[in-house]
Amino acid sequence: AMTPAQRAFDALGLAPFAFQTEVWRAVAQGRSGLLNAGTGTGKTYAIWGGLLNRLAQGADPLGAFPQILWITPMRALAADTARALQRFADIALPGLRVALRTGDTPTAERARQDRMPPQVLVTTPESLSLLLSKPQGLQMLAGVTAVVADEWHELLGNKRGVQLQLCLAALSRGPCPPLVWGLSATLGNLSEAAAALCHSVTAGGADAGPCLVTAQSPKPLQIATLLPAQAGRFPWAGHLGLTMRDQVVQAIEASASTLVFTNTRSQAELWYQALLEARPEWAGLLALHHGSLDKEVRVWVETATAQGALKAVVATSSLDLGVDFAPVDQVIQIGSPKGIARLMQRAGRSGHQPGKTSRLLLVPTHALEILESYAVQQALTRGRMESRLPPHAPMDVLVQHLATRVLGCPMDSTALYAEVRLAYSYRQLSRLAFDWAIDFLARGGASLTAYPDFHRLQLDAAGRWQLTDSRMARRHRLSIGTIVSDASMRLAWASGGGLGQIEESFIGRLKPGDTFLFAGRALELVRVKDLTAYVRVAAKKAGAVPRWNGGNMPLSTELSATVRGVLTAVRADLRRYPVQPPEDAVPEIQALWPLLRTQAERSWLPAAGDFLIERYDARDGAHCFLYPFAGRTVHLGLATLLGFRLSQGSAISLSYAVNDYGLALLVPKDQAAALSAESLRAALFRPGDCLAQDLLDALQTGGLAQRRFREIARVAGLVFAGPPGAEKTSRQFAASSNLFYEVFQKYDPENALYLQSWQEVQREECNIVELSQAIDRCQSAQWRWMALSRPSPFSFPLMVERLREQLSTEKLADRVARMLQEAQSES
Repeated sequence: AMTPAQRAFDALGLAPFAFQTEVWRAVAQGRSGLLNAGTGTGKTYAIWGGLLNRLAQGADPLGAFPQILWITPMRALAADTARALQRFADIALPGLRVALRTGDTPTAERARQDRMPPQVLVTTPESLSLLLSKPQGLQMLAGVTAVVADEWHELLGNKRGVQLQLCLAALSRGPCPPLVWGLSATLGNLSEAAAALCHSVTAGGADAGPCLVTAQSPKPLQIATLLPAQAGRFPWAGHLGLTMRDQVVQAIEASASTLVFTNTRSQAELWYQALLEARPEWAGLLALHHGSLDKEVRVWVETATAQGALKAVVATSSLDLGVDFAPVDQVIQIGSPKGIARLMQRAGRSGHQPGKTSRLLLVPTHALEILESYAVQQALTRGRMESRLPPHAPMDVLVQHLATRVLGCPMDSTALYAEVRLAYSYRQLSRLAFDWAIDFLARGGASLTAYPDFHRLQLDAAGRWQLTDSRMARRHRLSIGTIVSDASMRLAWASGGGLGQIEESFIGRLKPGDTFLFAGRALELVRVKDLTAYVRVAAKKAGAVPRWNGGNMPLSTELSATVRGVLTAVRADLRRYPVQPPEDAVPEIQALWPLLRTQAERSWLPAAGDFLIERYDARDGAHCFLYPFAGRTVHLGLATLLGFRLSQGSAISLSYAVNDYGLALLVPKDQAAALSAESLRAALFRPGDCLAQDLLDALQTGGLAQRRFREIARVAGLVFAGPPGAEKTSRQFAASSNLFYEVFQKYDPENALYLQSWQEVQREECNIVELSQAIDRCQSAQWRWMALSRPSPFSFPLMVERLREQLSTEKLADRVARMLQEAQSES
């Protein structure tokens, strides 16, 4: 007899690919695993078809409880996924009900699901955790036989992925653990990704280990770079930018439907305005999409795009994931994608159907991004891809989850500890660390014992931990979704009606009457009241653009390594072709030839085994430019470290700037000796393992750990943000969390949450692992110390970066124009 999956494929006129049938076989054998395949190749049908086949063989495939959980990282993706699964199920297994349960699901619909549960529930990690916190939720989940983690690469490397690991461990404690499958499109460490997802069902040895299925036939991909007429020899961030607008307009006109991706929300706002100014007739056909817009606006844009009703959408990573936009036939990436995986993910939004070609056009915003555009194509040719590492045992997530578990079902310490260790990130958790988390929940740890509000857990007569206080239970359930929180406030019209969310730190810098761009409009701030910024349409069109958190996206390690490889090849060509590039050079290298030639003439073009350091003595002091090519985040940590170490011997006045290629140090002329080759070498390479401690010492005054602690305190339930509609302001929240930070720092320095804040600073703010690797690479490289008589092309953007923090946009433009004229006149 024909299986449900075969029946659906026949009805849709499709023939299954080899990787899809391989997944069907693995699921039929009761295996858990990870499917790695390109975006738009049919991953969903592979997993879904296999699960429907397995469900049809059960005694009660249309039973009264959810049998399959489908976990997605985004609410918008959840809604789209639920529709796609239902369409396929209506053919394959008629009568099967797929329902959606996220933070957007109305209360009445949730109550209906509680009374009449669907067979398939599409949800998010937060909503699954919330279900586990309720006895009736646990009852609903008792019959789950399979769990799917969609877009697992988006969850793997962050705390939400850890939260899902813990939820899977809870679901796997019964006599018949569910199958666990993940879908991933873009990962370099597939084996570890599969192990992290499936550890709860494979750790006991009953399974042969997770099954890893990879689609052998990659999706066709066409990538091209939109090159400027002149790249220039002295680049700086944004100097091409909107000058490429007319070429982008032409590219959009040549396609039926286009997604225009930017790396930041502020960039999306600016490009939306620029495109609309260039083509006013596109009003209604051009849309804007980013995570701060109101849900209704985002849903409208997603629906209109899926229906092919829009000419183009300017978007951020809010549309990166697997929402099915079949009509889109072209993707334009503004600026470097900064990562190979991100590029592949965005490219897959076009031609989002098996067998169709994905088309991607890269638009550099400054000249060195042309180099990145070529490098990313080289990396794809060689099959290079970034890895995402799961966090190691974050204590704030553990504290939250332990409260969640005992709130839904009282448990003793032995059972809880065994369950937690089924989660990959906690597989090596010591009993001492686990007992600390329980003690912290039960009596507030060593420093909060005197405060009843922090005695959340109690032991019952059977020796099981429970959370019975109704006020604490309500607070905890409201805090479950805080792992992805940020300090934002509501944006609304003064005349009534909402606009979305905006960062409080941005609004805090404005006064009534100031104008800014949001949702494609110029707005004027009227007043701020009760965590809401009220606005009206501004009379003038110009204004500030909000800068959301995460605006500086660092160059990935894989891509920076490829950039170094490209420079090595170019340096070899420059020796043979000192004036004109070779005829067979790719267009990107031809466009960059004047810049790269000038760099080689004025300084040095670094090869893969070089560490270039440039020294330039100017009117404002001694500049030193170092080029590890390790990405912005690593360079920020390196600049902080060097500043600390250089100032230990004697007090110096040092400022720095960083970009993806290097860092710049500046000291006054009378302190120029601090930037000698000998002093830099001594500061960079210290004997012994003192890197971590020096970073901690360097950051003591930076407040980074204190800011990290705010989110840790929120996740762990130390600080409550307030009930819906009465949330604390970010200032109130910061004051509360800072108080706990100072208490732990003074009276409980071994507190695991306090220590976690420093660990996160080292790992994420300073990227200590990659920083250590970059230092090792610099130590083993050949040092190229170059004394400059005038700025080099590589140093120019770092000089502009330093000025950017000091000058307004208008003054910066004038200053850069003057610098550019001086640099070119000396050529």
